[in-house]
Amino acid sequence: MLSRFAAVLAFCVLSTHCFADDVITGRASVVDGDTIDIGGERIRLNGIDAPEAAQRCTDKAGREYRCGKVAAFALDEYLSKSRPTSCAVVDHDRYGRAVADCVRADGSSVASWLVRSGHALDWQRYSGGRYAADEEKARVGHAGIWQGDFQQPCEYRALKSNRAPSC
Repeated sequence: MLSRFAAVLAFCVLSTHCFADDVITGRASVVDGDTIDIGGERIRLNGIDAPEAAQRCTDKAGREYRCGKVAAFALDEYLSKSRPTSCAVVDHDRYGRAVADCVRADGSSVASWLVRSGHALDWQRYSGGRYAADEEKARVGHAGIWQGDFQQPCEYRALKSNRAPSC
């Protein structure tokens, strides 16, 4: 399966836009810190959770900032350095978005980078702890949201919609 994925990925990287089996490749536009769009297809990054666009965190000095907006801008800059982005679809969520493991053209995992840089959390419910080491590096290094205080994105969404957290 891995060699088949690598072959499809290599083929798709050479094209400007590709929908082959369960791989989506193209120039990614950032929707928010854990969601991208490739050719009109919304893709939720698998196994991570980033702050929502309007979500606020505090920095190391105790000042509020829009950590969701910062995460989205950081993702956009990261993706712009190695295009195109290729995503292997593993599922679809309740909103109809593809849920996928995505890599840049240089082979770097997008989700791993987001967690390691402190712009997203390892959502163990869905990742099985795949990004736990990346999250620990961000936490210990006080990177991104780990520089101050923050609310888990799943808790933030739950409070905004008056429902129980699904963290």
